[in-house]
Amino acid sequence: MSRWLVTGAGGMLGRELTDLLADGPDEGRALSRAELDITDPAALKSAVGGVDVVVNAAAWTDVDGAESSEADATAVNGTAVRHLASACADAGAVLLHVSTDYVFPGDATAPIPEDAPTGPVNAYGRGKLVGEQAVFETLPDAGYVVRTAWLYGSHGKNFVATILKAAEQRDFLDVVDDQRGQPTWARALARQLIALGGAAVAGRAPAGAYHGTSSGETTWYGLARAAFELTGLDPERVRPTTSDRFPRPAPRPSYSVLGHERWALAGLEPMPDWHASLAAFLDELSTR
Repeated sequence: MSRWLVTGAGGMLGRELTDLLADGPDEGRALSRAELDITDPAALKSAVGGVDVVVNAAAWTDVDGAESSEADATAVNGTAVRHLASACADAGAVLLHVSTDYVFPGDATAPIPEDAPTGPVNAYGRGKLVGEQAVFETLPDAGYVVRTAWLYGSHGKNFVATILKAAEQRDFLDVVDDQRGQPTWARALARQLIALGGAAVAGRAPAGAYHGTSSGETTWYGLARAAFELTGLDPERVRPTTSDRFPRPAPRPSYSVLGHERWALAGLEPMPDWHASLAAFLDELSTR
């Protein structure tokens, strides 16, 4: 039995991890932002003691807010990760650090491999890249960076929940069709992280970067239409538009499709297709 620690346990992904670990054979401890300040090195050292696997789901997630508060965002997404990695090194623990597709420039035309050159286009991505580099440098043999994107789930704000709520209020919705990515169910990512942590403890998974996104790809427009179809709404109510219609403080990558080749090295399959996961999520949601 392995001993796990989940940081950021109050968030969308953290709650899924906590629930899954509670139902499994391993011992899981979950700490929310209020219970663990990840910018406090002493608190991190104390929390990590006696743990086999740490999953860092704590993060500054306000992408647009990071543009005007980059130092604050980087303190959480970058500097604090170095402190956490150091605590893991001292404790002999494996670290699974959740990162983002935003570390890439987003100008690719084919799925981005795990070892592709980075080049963030916004402050949030720059801060997350600092965190990635800290894991690679501090834990070369026990550090795992799992990049994800377009996350949705039962807890917290996300695109799927927002679009379905908007459908109750408006006849037609204009959704951008010029950004491509991989909608990813938080529970599916949580399952993949737990599988990776188990493989890491067993010595079957090489350290380094992995891409924790669903298989397949679509646009925000395609995702909205799929959500409408799967919930019995008329998808023709969703209309395509372009990103310049919705200017945001932080620029977004236009292409965030990630490759999944390294999962084979860990003896694991890539995550399921995005449409199948969306259907499972919405089916579960409808029974609540």
